[in-house]
Amino acid sequence: MSTKAKATLGASIVLCCGTIYGVHYLQRYEQEIMRQGIEKDDERRRKLKQREENMRELEEQKVLHEALLKTQTVSTAPSSEPASENDD
Repeated sequence: MSTKAKATLGASIVLCCGTIYGVHYLQRYEQEIMRQGIEKDDERRRKLKQREENMRELEEQKVLHEALLKTQTVSTAPSSEPASENDD
């Protein structure tokens, strides 16, 4: 084999190996990006579900508050002064 043929063969092998490595690297990179997207979607869904649960609980508390206001008398807002100890 001539020197030029050996150089061409060597360059072809290096280029082929480099291409294969590059493709595998890009596939791993894209797979990681897709996995991160799934994790973000899961987190977004979890937050949305928690927000919906919080809103449902808030509505329940409002209904309960209104029901309690109807059945109980509410005095004026408490003052910042301490209660007197002379309740004889």
